[in-house]
Amino acid sequence: MNAFPSHTAAARGLATCAVCGKVQDHRVGHCQRCHAKLHLRTPRSIQRTLALTFAATVLYIPANVLPIMTVGGLGGEEPSTIFSGVVLFWQMHAYPVAIIIFTASVVIPILKIMAILRLCWAATRPCNPRAATRIYRLTEIVGRWSMIDVFVVAILVAVVQLGSLMTIRPGPAAVAFGGVVVLTMIAAMSFDPRLIWDRAHVTQSTPNSDADSYS
Repeated sequence: MNAFPSHTAAARGLATCAVCGKVQDHRVGHCQRCHAKLHLRTPRSIQRTLALTFAATVLYIPANVLPIMTVGGLGGEEPSTIFSGVVLFWQMHAYPVAIIIFTASVVIPILKIMAILRLCWAATRPCNPRAATRIYRLTEIVGRWSMIDVFVVAILVAVVQLGSLMTIRPGPAAVAFGGVVVLTMIAAMSFDPRLIWDRAHVTQSTPNSDADSYS
């Protein structure tokens, strides 16, 4: 049984070059335009995506536990974590800023990790392919906004340098948090969403399958 739906380009042996986007017969082996290797589907997409996601999950712990910046002044140095920064802005009645930082730095990374894991599950188990595709598109859109906390720290470090009065230095959590954002972005890029529809085709083609549950 053909693993690809008959109306798709893959069923006809056509592959899209991952580098230049040219569509051509995958049997030629390499792209005729840029000479990159051709694949009907991204090789080891799920394995690579899971590895990157697990690495991001490990970095997420120090990103929230360690200080993301250290504020120094006449009274000494005071480290600040992401949560303490959110609490500080909330106590200053800067509610929109606190909500934005909490959403971008805490909620979005967690949701993105969960969404990527859900996509990997959808590529190997019966699911609603349309719903999974919507999750994939949403993950690509919102993922880059997680960098807002890193941008804030970078701006403060560059601007607030008042000698002995006040200085701001980035903390180790900034590196860990940047790693979380970059790894989740690469993980989303490594995932091949076409695997979701391939799995749906196989499930629908199998007798006594659960395809009716999401059709």
